[in-house]
Amino acid sequence: MTNSSRPLGLTAIRLLIGLADGERHGYALMQELRVDGFGPALGPGALYRTIQQLVSQHLVAESAGASSDSFDERRRYFRLTAAGRRALATEADRMSELVRRAAKKGIVARARG
Repeated sequence: MTNSSRPLGLTAIRLLIGLADGERHGYALMQELRVDGFGPALGPGALYRTIQQLVSQHLVAESAGASSDSFDERRRYFRLTAAGRRALATEADRMSELVRRAAKKGIVARARG
């Protein structure tokens, strides 16, 4: 993914951030988005639709996860791919630039760094 590629939506970015520390099952991701403060909570349908889009873009992959350690074998685990980590870094750079430009125009407090 390059800086000129199409930006990801906020929900996709929130999910990628949720996977940045390691693989997680869908319910854990749904719980994180419920409390992250960056948008509305997602129901299972919206969550799995977005995850499926990220899988089709090769940014997220389904993994075996810890399902063998879980009491619920139905849980599906996902992990960030190398391409997903690069896409997330690109989006973070875009957001940093957006904040820098807004700060330059006096819209937000001066950006750090």
